[in-house]
Amino acid sequence: MKIANAFTPLALCVAAVLNTPASGFAATVSGRVATPDGQPVAGAMITLWNAARDRKETVYSNAAGKYRLHTGFTGRVQLRGRATMYRDFNTELELEADTEAAHNLALEPLTGAQEISDSLTASAHAAALPFPDQRTKDIFISQCSYCHQQGNSLTRRPRPKGEWTEVVWRMEGYGAWITYGEHRRIVELIDTGFDGEPVTTVQTPSYSPELALARVEEWHAGDALSFLHDTIVGNDGKLYGIDEGKDMIFVLDRESGGIEEVHMPESDLPVGGRFQGLQLPIGVFTGKHGPHSAAQLRDGRMYITASLSGELLMFNPGTGEWKSYPLPQGFLWRKGLYPHTIRKDGDDNLWFTINVSNRLMKFDPNTEQFTDIGLPSNGFLRWMSDTFGGLVMRTIAFFPQKNYNLVLSHHKWLNGGKDAFNAPYGIDVSPVDDSVWYSKLYANKIGTVDKDSLEVTEFDTPHAGPRRLRFGPDGILWIPSFDEGYLMRFDPRTHEFESIRLPGLSEGEYEMPYALNVHPKTGDVWIAANNTDRILRYLPAEKRFIAYPMPNRVIWFRDLEFTEDGKVCASNSNLPAYAHEDKVPAFVCLEPEPNGSYGQ
Repeated sequence: MKIANAFTPLALCVAAVLNTPASGFAATVSGRVATPDGQPVAGAMITLWNAARDRKETVYSNAAGKYRLHTGFTGRVQLRGRATMYRDFNTELELEADTEAAHNLALEPLTGAQEISDSLTASAHAAALPFPDQRTKDIFISQCSYCHQQGNSLTRRPRPKGEWTEVVWRMEGYGAWITYGEHRRIVELIDTGFDGEPVTTVQTPSYSPELALARVEEWHAGDALSFLHDTIVGNDGKLYGIDEGKDMIFVLDRESGGIEEVHMPESDLPVGGRFQGLQLPIGVFTGKHGPHSAAQLRDGRMYITASLSGELLMFNPGTGEWKSYPLPQGFLWRKGLYPHTIRKDGDDNLWFTINVSNRLMKFDPNTEQFTDIGLPSNGFLRWMSDTFGGLVMRTIAFFPQKNYNLVLSHHKWLNGGKDAFNAPYGIDVSPVDDSVWYSKLYANKIGTVDKDSLEVTEFDTPHAGPRRLRFGPDGILWIPSFDEGYLMRFDPRTHEFESIRLPGLSEGEYEMPYALNVHPKTGDVWIAANNTDRILRYLPAEKRFIAYPMPNRVIWFRDLEFTEDGKVCASNSNLPAYAHEDKVPAFVCLEPEPNGSYGQ
């Protein structure tokens, strides 16, 4: 592990913070993290569970191995120390209010091949797969990894080859657009590669002095089959976690720790909504709306894309009111299939992508009118998807959960695979000129729409898999390349791209950045590094990364949001949730600097 110079000005600041008395907390735990021979462990995660084991608080040790954890917990709690390539240290404590408990942690190096392998992030196990060629690797990353990690303890479990075949067919039932040949190669790949033998990779995370300033809070929500897709920070400071599988919202009051469950209105559609013909993930998708993404207006109304039912749902947290706006469907559902990511512009109009129908839509909350914007098809195969996709979904709806789209769709019988689709995905609005930009995940493009003429202009991205893009306060657009592990910077004025490779944990590993967000004051780019259980922070002015390892194995963040009190928040939503180390989803908030000073 790389150790920073303990005498830099920032390190001196960290030392001062570690010795500053806490305010607003019940108790303090402090000490030093070291190896058995007394060497300090920098960047170790020191985690405290509450007595109910449904909340966690974590800090990181500094370059000297010292830590100080101010906590709101009292009573019987559990303390854990964790660092890469070391065995976890666990002990129980009895904490009393207004006290400070001193606890040094001795971390022993991992020695056995199996325990080392089991401690590695999914990235090490995925990178060790025997990919037969680059195309198979590209397809595996793009089409087998968008809902969950590949290589965590659940997904790498050895199985009979026939079971792997069934697993891949189920993945195809929820949008893994692969050819018959790719199906066979992927089954062979994971059957051969996930054999239960230990992986011998040595992961060496970097250490930055800023890490010792940070604090992470986690709140469990839902159960093992809950699917918290997006979480937004409400105008009231609460976190609203959207359960796409169960048609509900979990509302977290961060002050009290209380979580309220809000159920969506019943729909006349069957389970699975307009996608009832697909074999959706077993036990997880029991709803009909499939809520996905949300944006809140200044007056408090929250608008949610209902991906499965093809609606825009309005929810007013203040009154509890719900209202449904069915999307324009057109001929054979061509327009409104799978509304995806939603953002608001400066006038509180709402803009969102339509993933399967290759469109954008604008919604005016005052007139309650939609504006429908067709996007370029980019080739014959994609035109066929745009034109006949609704017909396929309407046809297979007569045969619930049979996946007959795998017989009817040209991505199979014309061997098109994912290249037969555009998949409009992320969207954002520039804070500089209020322009609207979007990404096309499979066409590898970004585009913009003129708000007056509705003319669309698109650009090829230098790297594949552009997902959830975001603007910085200076009008620069930042784009994650999910398929290739890059951060892309795009200047809308010059149309120039810059590519920045995301740092891995060992040679040969690849990262999968699902989403990012840019702090509206600092301009720091925060990235969901889902393959390595980290959040990455990129400082554009310094052109460097700060890596924040997360204290829960199996992390899957689909969006990141900022709070007014200086935190970066998300929900952990690997599908299924029981693959998480804690077996359930969680709200997660990272405080980069103490006392909410980040961005102030």
